[in-house]
Amino acid sequence: MNPEFSNGAATVLVAEDEPLILDMISQELAEQRLCGAGGGDRRGGLAIIESGQTVDVLFTDMRLPGELDGWQLAATAREAKPELSVIYATGYTVDREAAVPGSVFLKKPYRPSAITETIRTLIAPTHS
Repeated sequence: MNPEFSNGAATVLVAEDEPLILDMISQELAEQRLCGAGGGDRRGGLAIIESGQTVDVLFTDMRLPGELDGWQLAATAREAKPELSVIYATGYTVDREAAVPGSVFLKKPYRPSAITETIRTLIAPTHS
């Protein structure tokens, strides 16, 4: 399923381990008719990327449980899919030098609409 979004289709992979935040993001994506993919953790995110499923944007929390954090998830995802847009979300101060090129940061707390506004900005050049 690829719902229309800003003259095109976008599928967003969400890696967020906090159930309430994941639910809020999922609701915002549904309201904006975006297709959400994936579960709430890094393993599910990597499995989707490696499966070859269509993913336009990776939305990842910086602090994920386990040995792979948001930085590593984004870097690994970009190796498999170099054109992937990345949005990092965190409530902490971060060293942005570790970010993949062209990525965007959202500082927690953020408005749910900030997610879709950021996605719209990221995909506009490739889906117009």
